[in-house]
Formats: sequence, C-alpha cells, structure tokens
Amino acid sequence: MALLAAAVVLGTAAKASDFSEPWKNAARPLVIDAYEYNSIDWQQLVTDKRVAGFINKASDGLPPPYFCFGAEADVKLCKAQWKRYAVTRELFQTRKVVVKALGLKWGAYHLARPGNPVEQANNFIDFAEPAPDELMALDIEGIDPMQWMSLEDAEEFVRQVHRRVGRFPVLYVNGKTAQYIADNRYQYRLLSRLPLWYARYKPDIEVHFPMGNWQGYALWQFSAQANCGRFRCPYRVPGTPNDIDVSVAPMSADQLRQQWAFGGLLDVPADYLASIPVPLSREKALAGKVTITYADVA
Repeated sequence: MALLAAAVVLGTAAKASDFSEPWKNAARPLVIDAYEYNSIDWQQLVTDKRVAGFINKASDGLPPPYFCFGAEADVKLCKAQWKRYAVTRELFQTRKVVVKALGLKWGAYHLARPGNPVEQANNFIDFAEPAPDELMALDIEGIDPMQWMSLEDAEEFVRQVHRRVGRFPVLYVNGKTAQYIADNRYQYRLLSRLPLWYARYKPDIEVHFPMGNWQGYALWQFSAQANCGRFRCPYRVPGTPNDIDVSVAPMSADQLRQQWAFGGLLDVPADYLASIPVPLSREKALAGKVTITYADVA
C-alpha cells in the first residue's frame, strides 16, 4: 500500500471564539454521536438544521468468541454476547441508511479496550465497513491500561486501520488524555498527529487546550450526560435524550462536509522538526515543506 503523506486538516490555529461556547454561534455545525441505547426521533432531529453529521458507536473491544463451548453458564454467556453483537450491528447498519438518506454525514467509532489492538482494529473495520466518505474514530476513554487500551496499543490500532483502509481515524480523548499525549508527542508520534475529537464539558477551554501540539480541534464534544440534564444543558438537539453527546466543529457546515472524514495526519509542530530522524524529511521541512511522510512515524 502506498505510504500516505501528512495531510493538512486543520493547518491554522482555531479562532479564539471557537474555544469559548462556539455552540452559541449559529454558523457552527453540530455533530451527534450515539451508542445503541440512545433513542433517536429522526423526524425531530432533522428540524435542527445545524446538525450536519452523526457518529455511531460501532465495535467495542474484541469481537465475541467465534465458537461457544465450556460449562453451561459459559455457553449461555457466549450466546448472549453473540446475540447482542448481531442486534447492535443490525441497528448500526439501519442507522447508517437512515442518516445518509437524511443528508447527514456518517461516522463510526470504536471503544478501545485492553486486548490485542490489531484484532480490535480488524473488529472495527469488519463491523463498520467504512466507506471512503465515512469518518472513523478511535475512542480512548482514559489512560489507565487496566480499563482502556494503552496508548502504545492505540498506536498499533491506528497502524492496522491504515494498513487495511489507507487512511487514519480521528482520535477521541478527554482533556487529560489529550494533554498527556501532547506532553509525550515524541513517544506517541501517530496519536499526536491525528485530528482531535476533544471531549471536555466546560464553556471555555482555551486555557486547557493542548495548543503546544494541536493547533485546534476537529470536533469538540461539549455536551453529554456529564453536563446536560433535565433543567440545564449547553445545547438540546430535538429528538434526542438528555444524555446524548453533542459536538461542535470550528468551521462552517460546508467546510465540515468538505473535510469529512478527516483521514489524514496533521502537520508537525515547528519544534518537532528538529527531532525527525530522517535527514531527507528534515531538509524538506527546512525548505518550507512542513509535512513529513507516514514512513517517518510508522
């Protein structure tokens, strides 16, 4: 497979206004992300013309075992896992058809768990069957490797997705994890260059944002169960429950549709160039070409 050059997704820093309640700006499009238990009233949802995309949970960790064997309780659990897997996948495919028919952009995310990252990447791709115009996202909920996929494994997950699909996923992380990756970007040379789907439930994030690595976010998940309830919510999307996750993009709806599905790598920060171990790439960078090849970080 041909090596993919770094792509300019968010080549310039986001405007200051996009770090302070950008969802109040009617020109900023919104993206919904949901899992299988979120109920959606599609007719109501599309009355909000700011909603431009929908990202649905696809796979969760490793796939269920192919064969069910062992004690009776083990077999029952295995069969229950397969039933849930089949129902979840059918709902996923149904939602994909509905979302595209409504003219919204479609995406899928993988919930990263401990376990073989290559098998998880294969599980995600086989489950989501992503088309070239569909966003892919890796959801890392935290940096505790006992609960979530380690960042080292996440790098291998990303490599396997690229091997099979030829493009990269968006990285979904919270503020703490984003800052950790930014602080250790020389170690996480792929994760630190993925377009950032930033999850932080504060009205202003400029002082928190890891600007030393990312110059802006691709999406900011600003509303979720953590800060949206019956009486107070940053933004309510019609036809969705209070715990639905809502993200905002730092661009117009047309720009979001053009950049969707964010399949490339971001440009390298200037202070990173001196650490590039490949002389040819450094020469290109110093000559004014600020991109390096995927081979340099693989």
